[in-house]
Amino acid sequence: MPLDRDTTFLYLGHSTILVETPGGKRLLIDPWTIHNPACPPQYKTVESLGRLDMILITHMHDDHAQDALAVSEGNPDAAVVAVFEAGNWLQTKGVKNFHSMNKGGTQTVDGIAVTMTVAHHTSSVQDEGKVISVGEAVGYVVKLENGFTFYAAGDTAVFGDMALLRDLYHPELALLPIGDHYTMGPREAALAIKLLGVTRVLPIHYASFPMLTGTPDALRQAASDIPNLEIYALKPGETLR
Repeated sequence: MPLDRDTTFLYLGHSTILVETPGGKRLLIDPWTIHNPACPPQYKTVESLGRLDMILITHMHDDHAQDALAVSEGNPDAAVVAVFEAGNWLQTKGVKNFHSMNKGGTQTVDGIAVTMTVAHHTSSVQDEGKVISVGEAVGYVVKLENGFTFYAAGDTAVFGDMALLRDLYHPELALLPIGDHYTMGPREAALAIKLLGVTRVLPIHYASFPMLTGTPDALRQAASDIPNLEIYALKPGETLR
């Protein structure tokens, strides 16, 4: 069953998603395009991404935010949303339009409500040869102009409080990592689906590197007891409309 919510999700490989909202806004989740080996060539340049209104960063590992500075520089009017410490570091590198927040908080930017959620993962950058911790990894619940709500988990293990996200925000679609090794795998993601109460899932963070062994088929098998579940296994460059 299609989403039918006037929203498109363009999968750019690994965990990078470009969302076009009912109000014509363009949101990039985890800006890793230029250096992303899974990103289709036609989207690897900042110019090819087109106008961006918001950049959401779940954490600062290279495979999620390596191109944050370049993408932000090419879109100086785009609101950059990240956890407080990561944003502070980005500002020292020239990011101008940072919208600070922290876990549990909600802010509305251009009619889009963004709630920052817990994620069980780490976050760091390499700066002048040193590894620096820049806050913690997060996820996001995003409510668009027409009320359509999706959950972008970022890199995380499954955690029981995903049930609170279900009760509080009622997401209609979940972007869940399934690759295993660095995040939850298919078995854990199947439990996350139950906790979240969603029936539509867009898998992320898999197949990009050999150690990411989780697959959409394994997720389907692990979640075979969930009624009416739709798993959208997009290839990089494909769009969920």
